[in-house]
Amino acid sequence: MTADKKSPAACLIGWPAAHSRSPLIHRYWLRTLGIEGGYVIESVPPDEFKDFVLRLSLRGFVGANVTIPHKEQALALSKPDARAKAVGAANTLFYADGELCSTNTDVEGFIDNLDASAPGWDKVEEALVLGAGGSARAIVFGLVERGIKTVHLANRTLERAQTLAALYGARVNPVGWDKVGELLPRAGLLVNTTSLGMHGQPRLEIDVSLLPATAVVADNVYVPLQTELLAAAKARGLKTADGLGMLLHQAVRGFELWFGRRPQVTPELRALVEADLRQA
Repeated sequence: MTADKKSPAACLIGWPAAHSRSPLIHRYWLRTLGIEGGYVIESVPPDEFKDFVLRLSLRGFVGANVTIPHKEQALALSKPDARAKAVGAANTLFYADGELCSTNTDVEGFIDNLDASAPGWDKVEEALVLGAGGSARAIVFGLVERGIKTVHLANRTLERAQTLAALYGARVNPVGWDKVGELLPRAGLLVNTTSLGMHGQPRLEIDVSLLPATAVVADNVYVPLQTELLAAAKARGLKTADGLGMLLHQAVRGFELWFGRRPQVTPELRALVEADLRQA
């Protein structure tokens, strides 16, 4: 599909990409802000990604979201900002002075969602992050940047946690999965970045009763909307931040870069995406 060149348009590039809710989000903002523009999905296999991206403007696009498996290649083909470099992946492409640039909005998506869902969360001294994949890199970077004193990073393969921790210095403590139970009582913030607990994936076996009474629990998973982890945390009266909130907040800056207006994450938008997820 080629965008209409008469109005600015952005796209999502992925392989596969048809499942994405990004068009729903960005089209809502275009409509409510009265902007004549478009947002489409482009399913691009890895061997065609370079050609597609280098001709992005010729295809009529002012920028793009980038998802699996293209985030590292997007970084290499563009001029990344400090955040994209730090995370090692780009999820947003845009043009500045005619040059293809990139950033990573997963960091602010996670942090802004926490700020909205659990104000004051950043007063904690220790955080426990589960998983050491791509999203964990953005989250650990965001926590360190925000000033959290110690970030414990737990992964079933300790070496992966150690590799990630080495990127961000002594404040990140890599541990094996067997250490999770003893770290929970110290964790003012617990974050699940794994796919455990997602529909079709194994359960995430975590005893939230071990967490402090003031802890905040965040889960990147948004299918289901309320994971077992979040349900257990809410039952204890803990503050929570869900994966859908992160999805919505990470979309804000890309839209602003492409269309020149900063959109808001509203209850109406959340309800729209929730309804779509329930129908899936």
